[in-house]
Amino acid sequence: MSARESAAKLRMPASRDAQADAPAVPSLRQLRRSELPVDTTDLARFLIGKTLVHDVKNGRLSGRIVEAEAYPIGDAAAHSFIGPTARNRSLFLERGHAYVFFNYGAHWMMNVSAEQNGVGGGVLLRGLEPLEGVAIMERNRGITHLAGLTRGPGRLARAMQITKAQDGLDLCSSTSPLWLGTAMKPPGEIGITTRIGISKEAHRPLRFYEKGNPFVSGPRRLLV
Repeated sequence: MSARESAAKLRMPASRDAQADAPAVPSLRQLRRSELPVDTTDLARFLIGKTLVHDVKNGRLSGRIVEAEAYPIGDAAAHSFIGPTARNRSLFLERGHAYVFFNYGAHWMMNVSAEQNGVGGGVLLRGLEPLEGVAIMERNRGITHLAGLTRGPGRLARAMQITKAQDGLDLCSSTSPLWLGTAMKPPGEIGITTRIGISKEAHRPLRFYEKGNPFVSGPRRLLV
């Protein structure tokens, strides 16, 4: 079976287990690279409301992206600031690739590369509203508390079974099990705040989120 045939098989409706506690999303379409803005900050805003999908062995995991942070060109807080390395090379791939790194020796975090090939810039996915595969996500996290399931980048990655194995995947390729999809409904009002958990250039308003969504992370005082 070819890689394309394998991906097509994975794109079939999710298993009963994956659908048990979330509605199906039959109209979901994969985003084309041409639809992604060629600018890190623009891409961070664009991704709010879009869908992140991971087709795994036992079903489909998906959710609406409700919070994202931009780490643009020349940003001292960005992993790309020091230039390409073995660890961050996925950040320098053409926009729409996954960059996954291990943070503080505790959890994985997922970013989307955001610029042209060879130029470093990325969008950190911080919050996801679960759509499909909630039962699988709960087992991945070891909890049954929906509100805390995918709120925050580490929780998001663990619930969605994202590890270093997904680093470098093309999120716009029909052969990739991890991909970006269209919005299943228009996003609500989008808020903008400073980023969380950084010490460099922390004043910059580069965090985008859907106002009022319970899956947005961080201090409530910032969600104005």
